[in-house]
Amino acid sequence: MLAGQKLRIVAMSTVVAAFAVTSGSALAQKKYDPGASDTEIKIGNIMPYSGPASAYGIIGKAQAAYFQMINEKGGINGRKVNFISYDDAYSPPKAVEHARKLVESDEVLLIFSPLGTPSNTAIQKYMNAKKVPQLFVATGAAKWNDPKHFPWTMGWQPNYQDEARIYAKYVLANKPGAKIAVLYQNDDFGKDYVKGFKEGLGDKAKSMIIVEESYELSEPTIDSHIVKLKASGADTLLNFTTPKFAAQTIKKMGELEWKPLHIITNVSVSVGAVMKPAGFEYGQGILSAAYLKDGADPQWNDDPDMKKWIAFIDKYMPGANKADSGLVFGYGSAQTLHKVLEMAGDNLTRANVMKQAASLKDFKTDVALPGILINTSATDFAPIQQVKMMRFKGEKWELFGDVISSDAKH
Repeated sequence: MLAGQKLRIVAMSTVVAAFAVTSGSALAQKKYDPGASDTEIKIGNIMPYSGPASAYGIIGKAQAAYFQMINEKGGINGRKVNFISYDDAYSPPKAVEHARKLVESDEVLLIFSPLGTPSNTAIQKYMNAKKVPQLFVATGAAKWNDPKHFPWTMGWQPNYQDEARIYAKYVLANKPGAKIAVLYQNDDFGKDYVKGFKEGLGDKAKSMIIVEESYELSEPTIDSHIVKLKASGADTLLNFTTPKFAAQTIKKMGELEWKPLHIITNVSVSVGAVMKPAGFEYGQGILSAAYLKDGADPQWNDDPDMKKWIAFIDKYMPGANKADSGLVFGYGSAQTLHKVLEMAGDNLTRANVMKQAASLKDFKTDVALPGILINTSATDFAPIQQVKMMRFKGEKWELFGDVISSDAKH
């Protein structure tokens, strides 16, 4: 009797244990916040499809096309992505209006890749108060990497301070005795670069930087600043300017026959908008940095990963200009979100989405330059902190050297 009783108890325990396991996995599969269900993941997006920054609208179009492709392949863990994108015309008040609509009316799981520093600044406190992810924002301001104060906001691209630290690293390694002039835009954009560059130089900043010159966005021309910088005797120029002023600088330096080591920002490397108007003859040897492949560069024609991107553009965005870097950016950021949502599995809560976004380890998108990997942690919300240096030669940029990391410790 005792033996039989014991057997029944063991059998019953097995049933209870099995039920517990089954219930546990069933519960794990049903962790949803607004915007997620068994069949759908609702994602919000805010882009300037009109207005002064409308050229960036192509990023939102590429992201929408990416998720169309994913949906046709069966979605993410069996769920289709419902991508809802609104036009804020690069206006912060409109961005706030759209963020509220996406969160409160559309009930999205998260807002992905909203574009621009002004718009993201305008919605950041609201998103964090609502505890809704403001994920992989499309702006390089350093302030998106502040998990302590804004745990629901995360950047994606290398931030301006990290990029500037990398330039400092390059100068220290290749021209340790440089007499440096710094030209910067007198706003958060320019000041981020200056801060990162000085941090990168460390104790040597005071002795190596011999002149700092700022300009206002409202100035029609900055020629007088260039004349002043040349007169300083500097043999190295760190040019922390936006495209219009980068072109002016390059042209004026050419006219003055001033040829220091010249480094410009990643945002001002456009061949069509900067290098060509400035004059290709004046741009020879200028340095900058890149982290994504150039969709128009034939060197990637046989690259297996870029072949996927090319096939994607040809099928989902036929006729699009492959030289437009926004197509590469949109695909790369969307592919990163795809990875995060895949990692989240069936636990599609907003908190778990942020947890997975902060757990990326050596993730590589198809469009990142070789060796550039995405890494995040609970204390590091700056996914890409590596770039490769490039030099302007002829009528295009040529990559050189190894991948350089900012080694930023925020």
